[in-house]
Amino acid sequence: MHLVRVDPSSFEGSRNILGTTRKVCCDAPNKVAGYYRNGSCETGPEDVGTHVVCAVVDEPFLQYTKSRGNDLTTPFPPAFHGLQSGDKWCLCIARWIEAHEAGKAPRIIAESTHEAALHHIGKDILMRYATD
Repeated sequence: MHLVRVDPSSFEGSRNILGTTRKVCCDAPNKVAGYYRNGSCETGPEDVGTHVVCAVVDEPFLQYTKSRGNDLTTPFPPAFHGLQSGDKWCLCIARWIEAHEAGKAPRIIAESTHEAALHHIGKDILMRYATD
């Protein structure tokens, strides 16, 4: 895996991987994405998973991440209602890279993916998965 740890306080915070203002990933009722559950793929010192990739999850990814010990499909009410194929969600950069290397990475929304992702993987790779 090509994960490199960097100090999250060094991130500008408002930019996406395109260098423009980052947009909200998902704020759908009962599925508000992001480490801070504000719909945005933000990160900070307490976010050890670095939840910066705005992904459109699909069934192959959901099954893959479940097989790796992170079941995103099973609801844990009241805070988490489970994901289905097509949902948008802020993923940990390490899991996204792992899924990429296994051929199971989901598509991403570049305008909503935090620029911090570029500290871990190249923009060219991320853009291959971009839906926008």
